Amino acid sequence: MKAILTVVGIDRPGIIYRVSEALYKFNINILDFSQTIMEDKFVAIINIDLAKASDDFTNISDYFTKLGEENGLSIRLQNEKLFDKMHRI
Repeated sequence: MKAILTVVGIDRPGIIYRVSEALYKFNINILDFSQTIMEDKFVAIINIDLAKASDDFTNISDYFTKLGEENGLSIRLQNEKLFDKMHRI
């Protein structure tokens, strides 16, 4: 399954490190990565492949939500098919 991971928060060192460390932990492959800084905000959209993930979607999503809360970020994991349908309208 493919998914979209979004990360938004105040820019500071270590954001990409923490997110990529979690992806590595769950054996998740990055297919595409886009990031920008908007004034002082870090914004990233990451297309990922969970086909070989070491855990299920719900647990991984919960982990990223908690990681975001611990680091003052909004991190959201969405199924790519659902993401596409939501943004087609």
